Amino acid sequence: QVQLVESGGGLVQAGGSLRLSCAASGRIGSIYHMGWFRQPPGKEREFVAAITWRGSSAYYADSVKGRFTISRDNTVFLQMNSLKPEDTAVYYCATKGYGGNYYYPRDYNYWGQGTQVTVSS
Repeated sequence: QVQLVESGGGLVQAGGSLRLSCAASGRIGSIYHMGWFRQPPGKEREFVAAITWRGSSAYYADSVKGRFTISRDNTVFLQMNSLKPEDTAVYYCATKGYGGNYYYPRDYNYWGQGTQVTVSS
């Protein structure tokens, strides 16, 4: 199993920045992708960004491209700049093994507890 602990959410004004962290432990050798997803109020969970555990290839949703940056060492980070009110959501990190698609929540095996990000206008 993989355990994930997120931190870094909070309240920020539009145009501001936040940095989310996700620390992974356990069977980290089984990780192929680590992703960030978000779930806005009343909506379904959606893809934000993903990174390969080896090689550090990064992928982004169109809505965050150019504003968010995913990176990792032994912790995966999501640097969020130029935040907008529509970025308000609970943000989750998740891991998947080899196979499947980094874009779909259903292909991820382990999930963090989620951290609230609220962007005020």
